[in-house]
Amino acid sequence: MSRDSFHTAVMSMVGAAVFALTLPAAHAQQADQPTQPGVVQRTWDSTRDGADHAWDKTKSGTVNAWDKTRNGADHAWDKTKSGTEKTWDKTRDGADHAWDKTKSGTANAWDKTRNGADHAWDKTKSGTEKAWDKTRDGADHAWDKTKSGTVNAWDKTRNGADHAWDKTKSGTEKAWDKTRDGSEHAWDKTKSGTKDAAQHVGQWGSSAGKAVGNFGQDVGHDIHNTFSGSDNK
Repeated sequence: MSRDSFHTAVMSMVGAAVFALTLPAAHAQQADQPTQPGVVQRTWDSTRDGADHAWDKTKSGTVNAWDKTRNGADHAWDKTKSGTEKTWDKTRDGADHAWDKTKSGTANAWDKTRNGADHAWDKTKSGTEKAWDKTRDGADHAWDKTKSGTVNAWDKTRNGADHAWDKTKSGTEKAWDKTRDGSEHAWDKTKSGTKDAAQHVGQWGSSAGKAVGNFGQDVGHDIHNTFSGSDNK
């Protein structure tokens, strides 16, 4: 019995009960009126019998629906419980199987990782040793070349410095000789020029003195003639 059928049966039962409760009042009203007693009695009997029958069917249907619902629920619960147990068994078995595979895979992965790490370490250690040997050999070779190059560079620097000093010393001596010769030549010219200038100044002074003396003599003679009244031209 479905849920809708059960609901319909319950409502029918309630409706029949309500209808049965209202019948005595209707019968009382009919009694107050002058009607035929046989008709009312038959109507009342028919209605009561119909209500009783409807109630019996409703009650029987309700009991049957309840039994079916209870049986269906029990059956559904049994199936659910059985399915849950089967699902749990499968889940537990699957979990155990998955754990076995995981544990086995983890062990294999760990073995591979450890073996790979050991192999990688061996290669790294070997490569490091080779790299160190090359670095050490290269450093020794580089140091030899640097040391040799430094010695050669020092020799060239020392030789270049000596050569440069020789040229500087030679150039300095030549420059000093030229400066000394030039200074002596310049001094000779200055000394000679000074003598010539002194002679010219002496000669000019003598000429100037004579000219001044003659001029003074002439001026004095003119003044004397002017004041004496004599004219000796």
